Amino acid sequence: MKQTLKKSLTRTALVIVVLGFAGWVAWNEMRPDVLGDAIASGNGRIEATGIDIATKLAGRVDEILVREGDFVEPGQVLARMDTRSLEAELRQVKAERQRARNALETAHALVAQNESNEASAEAVVVQRQAELTAARKRFERSSSLLERNSVSHQRVDDDRASMQSAEAALAVARAQVSAARAAIAASRSQVVEAQSAIEAAEAAVARVQADMDDSELRADRVARVQYRIVEPGEVLGVGGKVLNLVDLTDVYMTFFLPTSQAGRVALGDDVHLVLDAAPGYVLPARVSFVSSVAQFTPKTVETQSEREKLMFRIRARIDPKLLRTHIEQVKTGLPGMAYIKLDPDAPWPANLTVNVSP
Repeated sequence: MKQTLKKSLTRTALVIVVLGFAGWVAWNEMRPDVLGDAIASGNGRIEATGIDIATKLAGRVDEILVREGDFVEPGQVLARMDTRSLEAELRQVKAERQRARNALETAHALVAQNESNEASAEAVVVQRQAELTAARKRFERSSSLLERNSVSHQRVDDDRASMQSAEAALAVARAQVSAARAAIAASRSQVVEAQSAIEAAEAAVARVQADMDDSELRADRVARVQYRIVEPGEVLGVGGKVLNLVDLTDVYMTFFLPTSQAGRVALGDDVHLVLDAAPGYVLPARVSFVSSVAQFTPKTVETQSEREKLMFRIRARIDPKLLRTHIEQVKTGLPGMAYIKLDPDAPWPANLTVNVSP
């Protein structure tokens, strides 16, 4: 009986093997990638552009507002750094800006004062000029009268002294005008210096404010949080990574084709993707990258058969509209097949026609 049972099991196993082999042959005959020369195919895996959210400045992580797997939108705050030192620096530079503004007001007042002094000095010059003119005329008259012995020598000497005194007074008044003008130039220089100080202080305020704004780490696109690299309380250096995101609007599949097929692929060509996880759906994509360098190169390339071993990397980017429509279902790392027409006139088979719309 044991022998009969053993033979029965052997026959059953043989039948299973035969059926399995027949099924494998049938699957190979009917599988989509056996498409002749019109359509090429390659294995690939869904990938997406990764983004590291990092700190601009060294500091302590204050809080992280998202978790792994969360979807984020453009402008959303993801994490915050401790900004107490920046807040103190901001108060300092604002105080310096106010001091520069006060210095500018003082410089303007000084300019006005020196201009007033200049006007007063110029009026004194006019007065001294008139006094000198009168003194010179008196001296000339007394000198003329002295020739006729109509006045004394003392009178002439007194008029001469008055004239010389008036000349000295005029020189002093003119010197005061020059001093007032120099003071005006100096005070105007102080105005320029104060204005420059204000500009420097405003630049410092803007810089510190920008650093504070950068202390709020924000998303700039629709993405998913892949990793939380650090936790609140940790101290990071400049450029320290906090989060890693996956850009869900830039999803693609990378696959490889041999030389004879890759040379017939152009940027923008239609690619149809079938994922192992959802074999009933055909996704639209377009060629966004074709490598100019072979990825697999034999040690020597001397014959055509060897050249056929060269494989070139192709990247097919999934339609961004489709990604936005089905953003919740987008996942990276899924394996699948990529199909691309090498003959633009060849029709797509029914089982490779796109059946997913944005």
